[in-house]
Amino acid sequence: MREGIRLFKGGKYEQALEALLQIDVPPEQYPEQAYYLGLSYAKLEQFDEALLYLEQVAASDLDFARIFQGRLIIGYIYAVTERYRLAEFEFNQLLEEGYESPKVYAALAFTLYKQEKTAQSISLLEKALELDPENPNALNSLGFILADKEIRVGVALQYCRRAYDHNPRNPAYQDSLGWAQFKCGNIREAIRYLSMARQQMKGNSEVERHWAVVSRAAEKV
Repeated sequence: MREGIRLFKGGKYEQALEALLQIDVPPEQYPEQAYYLGLSYAKLEQFDEALLYLEQVAASDLDFARIFQGRLIIGYIYAVTERYRLAEFEFNQLLEEGYESPKVYAALAFTLYKQEKTAQSISLLEKALELDPENPNALNSLGFILADKEIRVGVALQYCRRAYDHNPRNPAYQDSLGWAQFKCGNIREAIRYLSMARQQMKGNSEVERHWAVVSRAAEKV
């Protein structure tokens, strides 16, 4: 077990799985093993397997932090696999049970935005920032949504810039800042940040869509 955890923490997820699967105890009887198996499969984007083990964690008697983390990742998996209604249900359940945190509010906001529930999404992100005014994920998400929907674009730009300042190397923050710059009419700055995002997220459909729109606008200037 220790070897599996060590490998997982070292980012060696496939080797971690090999070590964890050699443990001669069924994971449902050993929630600690199920927890790290679920995390490892999630890191490898083998989502069905991850859900299998994380559901065991959610029903276990592990400590609060690990159950919360496991259930949060279950919601994330549903979101990234575009099962937004299931993700919405999971995140709402966490809030109803008292697992209130900026992470949950921001994650729920994302799933609602993807379902075109923009006003609710904005409200949840504002709640996340009430709890943690410098939460970069919430800042970035709120800034992006406001910019994308052309709502208070100047404020959107400020949010995106603050998120970017927390981690200038994050391509998602670069993309959002570039898009907000474009929505504010700053085409040269938009190209600068979107170029950064494209270098790190080659082939990402959303980044490429933003780049195409900004490039066409630049040609007309």
